[in-house]
Formats: sequence, structure tokens, C-alpha cells
Amino acid sequence: MRIPIIRGLIDRRVLVNFRVDPEVLARVCPPPFRPQIVNGYGVAGICLIRLKQIRPKHLPSFLGVASENAAHRIAVQWDANDVVQSGVYIPRRDTSSLMTAFAGGRLFPGVHHRARFDVRETEHDCRIAMASVDGTVHAAVEGQTTEALPEASVFATVAECSQFFEAGSLGYSPANSAANSAAEFDGLELRTVNWHVQPLSVRQVQSSFFDDRDAFPAGSVTFDNALLMRGIEHEWHSRTSLCGACG
Repeated sequence: MRIPIIRGLIDRRVLVNFRVDPEVLARVCPPPFRPQIVNGYGVAGICLIRLKQIRPKHLPSFLGVASENAAHRIAVQWDANDVVQSGVYIPRRDTSSLMTAFAGGRLFPGVHHRARFDVRETEHDCRIAMASVDGTVHAAVEGQTTEALPEASVFATVAECSQFFEAGSLGYSPANSAANSAAEFDGLELRTVNWHVQPLSVRQVQSSFFDDRDAFPAGSVTFDNALLMRGIEHEWHSRTSLCGACG
């Protein structure tokens, strides 16, 4: 699926990250994806992002739209033309925007589900809760800014953690299944102008996706760290779709 370049502002983005048993994580990664390993663990999480001024690149910012969005993400690798590629597999996208939910998988890469968001935040503190309209997914995080990652994190430094997630800019999510007889994944690349993260000290985190003990048995998934981003200028670029049954 090809779309014009989309430009906008990441007003706020929270990345809540978990370290996961790689064998367990591999079971929720469809072909051609496999978990990307960091110090013996897979890495997965939730992106809770508020977008503003979203519009085609050549339109002025005042014509842009705003929305709250959530994406469940898994850091993955796959092979393309005998070269190992890295990015994220996004099994689920949710949005507050009726327009995005309608366009997702049709006019815009990736199926998006409607959700309600409850956001309370100050400069250094935030609480974000999301519940999907279909009642199948909910997530919440509450924390405040800090200077360091948790001691048990798989990442040694904030800089190392930041670099890892900046490099995972290419995401693939399920296309509109009604239009495809085989599993197909829409590609979308995030390009930022002023990438910067700050660690969050998390007081509470919940995720129906990662709390599902059928998919993630007890002890297989553990909170690792959370990052906050604010005021990030960016563009979205569509990328060639991947076919899970191909190759």
C-alpha cells in the first residue's frame, strides 16, 4: 500500500517495554518475522502516542488532525534478499480517530481499531489508559520522568536503549484480511527530525495483551523500562508490503 508522505508532530509518545522469553515471543510472531534478541531476551511493548498536525507533507500544519493512538509492538528481524532486516511487528493498532480507524487497512497502512483514551499528564508526570471499543484490549501506564533506566533492564544505558528504538523505525502490521487470501503486512516507516527520549519511572503498568497467560505464561514476560518523548517532528513513509506466505 502506497500513500503520500505524511508529516506531523509527536506531541507525546510513551514506549512501555518488556523483556520476553524469546521462545514464547516467537510463537506470537507470524512468518516472516522472528524476535530480535537483546542480551538473551526478546523485546516487546506498547506505544502510546498523541499525534498532532497530521497531514500530507505539502499541506500547511493548520489543516492537520490530532489523535491518541496505541500500538502493541514486537522488535523483530526478517530476511529480505538474503539480508537481515530489523524493525517492529505490530499485531494490534488502536486509535481515538474515527477517520484513522476507517482508513486503516484501506487508505492508510495497517488496520486500526477504535479505542477510548483517558490521559492525565503534567510536564513530569503522566497517566495514560486505553480501552478498545470492541472490549478486547486495554492498557495503562502511570509514571514520572527520571534520569536512569531500571537496574535490571536489558539495556546498559539510556543512550543504548534510545538507539535501539530509534533504529526500529520500520513497522509492519496486518493488512485488511478481508482483502487478502494470504497473510499480508503493511509497512510504515517513521522518520524523526529531533529524536530524543527520557526514561520514565513507572508506578503502574497494565496490558491485556502481555497479561494473557495463554500467550505469555507466568514468568515469560517482565516489565523492563519506559521512555517518554515530546515535541518530535516526524514523517511517515509507506513501505512495500510483506507477504507471510511468500519466500
